[in-house]
Amino acid sequence: MLGGPAAVPFLFRAAPLATDEAHAGSPRPGQTTTAPASQPSTAPASAPAAGRGWPDWRGPNRDGLTPDLPTTLPDRPDVLWRRPLTGPGLSGVTATAELVVVSDKDAAGERDVWRCFDAATGAPRWTVEYAAPGTLDYGNAPRAAAVLHDGRAYLLGAFGHLHCVELATGRVLWKRYLVEDFKAPLATWGYSSTPLVVDDLLIVNPGAADAAVVALDRRTGETRWKTPGHPAAYASFVLATLGGVRQIVGYDAEGLGGWDPGTGRRLWELVPDEQDFNVPTPIVFDGHLLVATENNGTRLYAFDEQGRIRPEPVARTRALRPDTSTPVVVNGLVFGCAGELVCLDPAQGLKTRWYSEDELFSDYCALLGGNGHVLVCNTAGVLVLVRADGEKYRPVARLRVFEDADMWSHPALVGDRLYLRDRRELVCLRLPAR
Repeated sequence: MLGGPAAVPFLFRAAPLATDEAHAGSPRPGQTTTAPASQPSTAPASAPAAGRGWPDWRGPNRDGLTPDLPTTLPDRPDVLWRRPLTGPGLSGVTATAELVVVSDKDAAGERDVWRCFDAATGAPRWTVEYAAPGTLDYGNAPRAAAVLHDGRAYLLGAFGHLHCVELATGRVLWKRYLVEDFKAPLATWGYSSTPLVVDDLLIVNPGAADAAVVALDRRTGETRWKTPGHPAAYASFVLATLGGVRQIVGYDAEGLGGWDPGTGRRLWELVPDEQDFNVPTPIVFDGHLLVATENNGTRLYAFDEQGRIRPEPVARTRALRPDTSTPVVVNGLVFGCAGELVCLDPAQGLKTRWYSEDELFSDYCALLGGNGHVLVCNTAGVLVLVRADGEKYRPVARLRVFEDADMWSHPALVGDRLYLRDRRELVCLRLPAR
């Protein structure tokens, strides 16, 4: 979610942001300015190896899994390009084979800035910025990842500013302000849930009493349905078919829930034993729902034939209790970080198979999985590639990308390109071909 690298010359200078003076009159709070796309670079471009893209939070399916994950790491960082940023960042990086989108904040901390770069060269393509002042714990930069879908990018800031822009140019197509439009209270840590595309809808969670969860027309931004409920939580929603019923699954401030994507009707609600912060994203696994949170640990739930969660978990453990980090499931095993890297076996009631107390895993870690391996990215800018083995902790390779880093932003992997963001820059790293 949320650095000074070794000195490497920048190949391109970032295109200047559109300023208020470039528009007639002064912008109102929240008014958006867009910098035009830069001219195509004349520098040699090296296209990323074929990959399915990383267009959403934790990848295409929000599960952190990718067929592009390598089985080894280079001895030293193979940096293709790096670009300076002006503020800290918490939201994940998203990317296609052509473009990379990352959130930023201006140096004064008063405006959200969304930046789009050419994936091959790092040349700036466009920026979108708007006034978003205010104070939040852990900084006031956006938390939600940009969602890249059908030629559009959906950008949600921590204070509820939602923009739909044309992906190729950054031109604003529509915008909403969740706090004002739905009279919603701002959560303590701001809006953190990445909007979810479901068919022709964009699902958001304002957290208002009569608009806890809302479906917008993803093309126009108009409200299609809204449903009452509890204040918003921080985890992102997922789309799943559970118990034979297609549903939106996620958290609100009280607990877990499922919603009908067509109508917004709440299908079920599960309030846990202890109140929780509800930050990690739920994972759909083998027809079950896997959830892991700080106060209630890791639980595996089954569903009845009407698509409702069975209140008593199939398995549970307190061996993995992450406050913010979402686990990943590889080779039928659960890997997660909560002060240590832990491997759980769902087939044995979430039995702990092993854990590593390496200090590299002592803080937040983003996990990517695939090809029998797990890539762990920590806040210090270190990558650890681990074999997805249930017998014991088997590290394959370790690579430090940043010095003096503070890397809370979830990386994006497209083909052989890994895009990493720390508090000062965005880096494109080439990984070995699988």
